[in-house]
Amino acid sequence: MKKKAVVLLSGGLDSATVLAIALKAGYEPITLCFDYGQRHRVELEKARALSRKMGALEHKEVEIDLRQFGGSALTADIDVPKGRSEGEMTAEIPITYVPARNTIFLSFCLAAAEVAGAEDIFIGVNAIDYSGYPDCRPEYIKAFEQMANLATKAGVEGKSKFKIHTPLIEMTKAEIIKKGLELGVDYSLTHSCYHPDTNGHPCGQCDSCLLRKKGFAEAGVDDPIV
Repeated sequence: MKKKAVVLLSGGLDSATVLAIALKAGYEPITLCFDYGQRHRVELEKARALSRKMGALEHKEVEIDLRQFGGSALTADIDVPKGRSEGEMTAEIPITYVPARNTIFLSFCLAAAEVAGAEDIFIGVNAIDYSGYPDCRPEYIKAFEQMANLATKAGVEGKSKFKIHTPLIEMTKAEIIKKGLELGVDYSLTHSCYHPDTNGHPCGQCDSCLLRKKGFAEAGVDDPIV
């Protein structure tokens, strides 16, 4: 029997690639996405479509309102930075960082995994292109994995040994895109923009849009959503 895995699926380019990697590795994925009050809620539609098309075992959408805390351009009335150079993007932790977001998301993934009898959690964090987020670093993932095996019934009883998989963590955006295309990912179903218009179309100038554009250019292929 195939092993179950929980895959954090945002609807973005990276998470779609991670889902494809989990499927290729023989897992039956349970995909989780989060409606957390983000301004780019169009990604939720993309996550549903990706999960369905790629053949996930089950898709769960969790609603939590991080707007109650704010502190980020994605969850508060703060301007999303536009037209920045790579140096400006990495000079400091960006205002698009959502406080404790990956910790919150991974905690939900851990709960889903324990209930489903899964030991494996996949997340598309990356420490190469866009290294400004503190909760995308290898040392953070290692620490969370250690905590997961200390803080769960399954972990303490020795019934499960939880593993956080980060297959993209040392890949450039171009390498991620090439890997996804190799695995048949339909990137026309993905969304990356932090500040889309009312129809969900990307702005083309936020950090995420610019990094996506750079990735496709370096991969030598056209972005299907442009």
